[in-house]
Order: sequence, then structure tokens, then C-alpha cells
Amino acid sequence: MPPEKLAYALARYSRSPDSIRDSVEWVRAHDSSRFLESFYFQYGHASIADLGHLALCFEGISELAAVEIEDEPLWDGQARSSRYQDFARGGFVTPPEAQGDAAQIYAQAAQQLLEAYRRLHARMVEHLKSKLPRPESMKPDAYERNIAARAFDVARYLLFLGVPTGVGQVTSIRTLERQIRRWRASEYAELREIGEETAAACARPPEVEWEPAARPEPLAPTLAKYVDPDPYPTAALAAVSQWASANLPAWDGAETGAVRLTRIDEPLAGIAATLLYSVTERPFEPLYETVRSWNRARQMEVVEAALGPRGRRDELLRAFRTAPYAFDLRIDIGAYRDLHRHRRCHQTRQAWTWRHGFETPDAVREAGLDSEYNAALEAARQAAGRLPAKVSHYLLPFAARGRFLFQMDFAEAEYIIRLRSGVKGHFSYRRAAWEMKQEMERVEPELGRLIEATPPWVEDPLVR
Repeated sequence: MPPEKLAYALARYSRSPDSIRDSVEWVRAHDSSRFLESFYFQYGHASIADLGHLALCFEGISELAAVEIEDEPLWDGQARSSRYQDFARGGFVTPPEAQGDAAQIYAQAAQQLLEAYRRLHARMVEHLKSKLPRPESMKPDAYERNIAARAFDVARYLLFLGVPTGVGQVTSIRTLERQIRRWRASEYAELREIGEETAAACARPPEVEWEPAARPEPLAPTLAKYVDPDPYPTAALAAVSQWASANLPAWDGAETGAVRLTRIDEPLAGIAATLLYSVTERPFEPLYETVRSWNRARQMEVVEAALGPRGRRDELLRAFRTAPYAFDLRIDIGAYRDLHRHRRCHQTRQAWTWRHGFETPDAVREAGLDSEYNAALEAARQAAGRLPAKVSHYLLPFAARGRFLFQMDFAEAEYIIRLRSGVKGHFSYRRAAWEMKQEMERVEPELGRLIEATPPWVEDPLVR
């Protein structure tokens, strides 16, 4: 059934003694759009829109846009994997903000990164074959695939947020509405265009059908009418940023390591610290300790700054969803792209930046390729310095570090650490998962010792 009609049928089913067959027949003879407009959009019965789901695919979008598309707690989908495909074949996405000289600078830098990516992959294949000869028990084609994948694990550090990818998702109408409204208010023109195009797609019949219908119906025509840009998150974070600039004490710039766990014992301080974390470049732990030293009235000033622009139907910002264990991760973007898919935790990403430097895989040093690798990254950084900020973000390589806050309960921490430390995983997030375990043992020794994790020095490189 079309998603809106499905939502209508299941909503009616919950509100009547009729069987589901009778409810479906009822919907065939009645207008689902009138029902949704009245009960969902006017009366605010938002749970009705959770009952209709639809599949959308976004093709040829940038990795930067993919991060924003996937940044939903109630989201199911997958993006194209950089471990099994040659991303150099797709070229690069030029952000709409890149005009004139900026477009030329960006294109030249992007092309240079892709060429360095190709060279690094070819050299890493040679290096890995010399280091890991094929076992007699492994078939040649399986060996070639595994070596190529391991080489892509290293070469992907030279991919960047402007490379094109594809994302397939299945979401409810309600989640899609939230996504579109968020994209249409984005600071990035590409996201705003994606929001417009997605709303237009909802007003049309599906472009790909399993069994073409005699009279294909629009996917979600009612939704397409009610997806104005959502101004609240941007306004709220601007207000918090202004408060932070005026009131936060000076920061000495000291870092806390790649992974640092903070246990949030005071929820109000945790919310205020998370709000401030999202608009600064500061580590979470010293920020939380500073906020915790304030009286509650001062902590509430931060919260009230975020609530000031809030309308009657605006949801609270994600920073209000705290959990006991807050892992502050200063890791490379590639590792973040893998960890980002964990939805049973509350994630806060600081703004994209070049300030945190780059990661260099051990394999690059072992192969004697570090000078060429560093030169490629430095050239990209130099080009980015000549570009407008939003355009420069598209040049950020996967090797660049960012700061990301993951708040979760113990069960989710155990799951992420156990899964992501396994030998089949990428070495970057394996290291992060192992350090998460060490931090859990430091903060919660009894619980930390319950977590099974594989140390990053335990390897089986020909296993995928």
C-alpha cells in the first residue's frame, strides 16, 4: 500500500473493532489525505505518521550530505561502503557554494586527492601482497578481494567529504518529515536542494516499482505540503553559541586524548554541557566539570538560551537526551562514518574543522608512503585555506580528526565495544572501541571488566 494509505488503515484499525481487512477496504473508499491533514498535521497526532513507511535512495550525493541524511535516531538504511568499491571512479561533488575561482581551486584539490587515493591503493596492494602471501587454503579470487579491501581500508583516508556516494533508507513518514524540514534549514545548499527534491518526490508516484501498478499513486502527497524549513535548531544553537561566547571561561586548548569517558551524575549539568559542547571545539570532560561547578541558576541560563526560540510543537534539541556514559571521541572522519550508524545512543557532532590534524595508518608508514601521504593531505589543507568555510568542509579527508560525543547506557557501550573491536573491523574504529573499553574500566571497573573486547594488536588480516 502507499505509505499514507497504510498509515490511515493502521490508525483506523487501532480506533475501531473492525478487522484489518475491513479497515483496508474502508481506506480504499475514503480520502487518506483529509484524515492525515486533520489528525496528523492539525491536531498533532504524530504517532499516526509512524505507521506508514517508504524507501528512498539518494544517488550521487556527497559524503557530507550522507552524514546529514543518516543523522537521525530513528533511521534504517545503509550507505555505499568505501571498503569494497573504488570511490575514485565517481569523481567528486562540487558544492553549490563553490563559484568562480573557488570552484577551480576546489576542483583541482579534489582531483589531486583522488589521484593520490588511486596511487596509495595500488601501492598498498603491492605492500600487502608482499607482507601477506596467499595461504594455500585460500582461493586466488578470494585472496585478491581481501587484499583489495584491506588496501581500500588504508586508501580511504584520502577520500574526502566531497566524494559522491549513495544512501538507501527506509523510514516512517514522521521521520522523513523531520529529515526534510531539517535539510531545508541546513547551512549547506546541497542539503537544502536535497530537501526540496525529496519533498517533490513524495508528491509523485514511485520511480522504481517491484510490480508496476495500473494507476501508480503518489508516495506521500500530504507530507509534501507540510515540510517547511525548521528554523528552531539553528536559532537555538545560535543562542547557545552567543551565551558561550559571553560567559564561558577561557580554554587553555589542552586535549584529553582520543577517547575520554565521562560519567554524567548530574542531568542538568549534562544537558548544559552537551549544549555548549555542540557549539564549541572544547573537550567534553573539562566542559562538564566547569558546568558542574556552577550553581543551578547559571546552568539553567544555558538551557533557557536553547529553549528561547522554541515553538509550541518544536521538539527539544538532541542535547537534552543525555545518558550515564558520555564518550568524547577525537577520531578520524572515516571511523566516525562507521560508528555513526549506531542509533541506540545520543550523538553530538561538533562543527567540521581542520584544527584537529590527521591520522596516519600504520600501514602507510610500514610501506614507506608517509611522505607522499602527508604531502597530499597538506596540499588539501592549503587549498582549503583559500576557500569559503562551507566549501572547505567538502575537502576534509577521511583522515581528518573531528570531535564526536556518544552518550549511552552500559548495554549499548558493551555492544559497540564488543562488536567494533573484532578482527573483521576497520583498524581505526577497532582502536577507538578498545580505548572505550579501557575508559570504561577506568570509570566503572566492575562493569568494564564484564566487556569482552579484542585488542587491536590481535589481527587476522585475510578475514573479512
